Amino acid sequence: MRRQVVIIGGGPSGLLLGQLLHRAGVDTIVLERKTRDYVLGRIRAGVLERGLVALMGEAGVDTRMKADGFVHDGTLIAYDNDMFRVDFAKHTGQGVLVYGQTEVTQDLYDAREAANGDTRFGVENVVVHDADSDTPHVSFDQGGQHHRIDCDFIAGCDGFHGVSRKTIPETVRRDYEKVYPFGWLGILSETPPVNEELIYANSDRGFALCSMRNAQLSRYYIQCDASDSVDTWSDDTFWDELRRRIPASAADVLITGPSIEKSIAPLRSFVTEPMRWGRLFLCGDAAHIVPPTGAKGLNTAASDVHYLNQGLRQFYLDRNTDGLDRYSERALARVWKAERFSWWFSNLMHHYPDQSEFDKKMQLAELSLLRDSPEAQAVMALNYVGLPY
Repeated sequence: MRRQVVIIGGGPSGLLLGQLLHRAGVDTIVLERKTRDYVLGRIRAGVLERGLVALMGEAGVDTRMKADGFVHDGTLIAYDNDMFRVDFAKHTGQGVLVYGQTEVTQDLYDAREAANGDTRFGVENVVVHDADSDTPHVSFDQGGQHHRIDCDFIAGCDGFHGVSRKTIPETVRRDYEKVYPFGWLGILSETPPVNEELIYANSDRGFALCSMRNAQLSRYYIQCDASDSVDTWSDDTFWDELRRRIPASAADVLITGPSIEKSIAPLRSFVTEPMRWGRLFLCGDAAHIVPPTGAKGLNTAASDVHYLNQGLRQFYLDRNTDGLDRYSERALARVWKAERFSWWFSNLMHHYPDQSEFDKKMQLAELSLLRDSPEAQAVMALNYVGLPY
C-alpha cells in the first residue's frame, strides 16, 4: 500500500498531526503498537498551553474542550507556609486550559474515526526503511501478516522507547540527558480539588503539587525517592504527607478519598539532535522529555506538530520545502527553551539529596524574588502559558 505520510504512534501528537494533515487533504496512516483502550487508559497531565488550544481549534476538535476545560489565569506558589499567586493574565494577557490529556486523545480519536482515517492498532515489528532516500517505506506485522507502506515522509511520534529515534544512526544523532534523583508519586481521586488553581509547594519535606482534572476529579503529587514503590505508600500515608507539604490554609480544607490510580513517575530531561534524518521527522517524546514540573511534555509535542504540519502543508500545497528543511532547527529552538523552564522550575521547587545549606538559602532567595518581583513573575508567566510558535 501507499500513503503520503506514515505516522508511527497513535498518541496525542500523532493523532493531532494526522487530523491537521487530513484537513489539508494529505493522506496519512497511523500505526499504534497498543490498543485504543490502552492508549486512553494512560494518565497524563492536562495543562494546555495557548498554542495547543489553538491547534485543537485548527484541527476542528475543540468543541468538548471549550465546554469542559477550565481556564486558569494564574497559579499558586507556596514555601515556608507562605503562598503567593502568579497572575498569567495580568502579565501576558493569556491563560492555560486544564483539560486532561486523555480527553484530548479521545477527541482526536473520535475525529479520526469520523473522517474514516486509517489507524492500525496492535502493530508489531515496525521498521523504518530507507529514510535517508527519496523512497522511504515502513514495514510492520499485524494479525500474523506482514505489511509494507511506501510513502513520501515518516513522522516518528512513538515516544521515548519507540523505533523512530533509534532509526537515526548514532553517528548522526547526539543525545543530551539529565536524570533527576527523585520521582513524583501521584494519585488520582474522585474528590473536589483543594483549590480552583494549581498549587506548587516547596516544603522542608520536599515538593508537592495540587492539581485537578475537573470539579470532582483531583490529581495530587509528592516528591519521593526514585527507588520508592507504590506498594509502600498507602492512601492514608500519602494524604498525611501531602498535608505536611502544603500550606495550612490548604491542608485544612483538603478533602481526601480512595485513590483510583497511583503511580510513580521518574524525572528526566532529554533532547536528541537533530529531529530530522532524511524523510524521517521526530515529534514529541521520541525527540525530547521534560520533567513534569510546568506541564511541558504534551505542549512541546504540540509545538513539534505545529512546525511539521506547516512544513508538510507547504510541501504538498505549494511544493515548497523550506518548512521541512528548517523543521529540526525551528522545533529544537523552542524545545530547548521549554527544557530550560522545566529545569529551572524543577530546581526551584524540589529538594535534592546533596543540597547544601547554601543551596537551600539560594532556593529561598529565588522564591522570594519570584514573590516580590513583577518582572520575575512576568518571565515565569510567559513561559508557563507557552512561548509563541
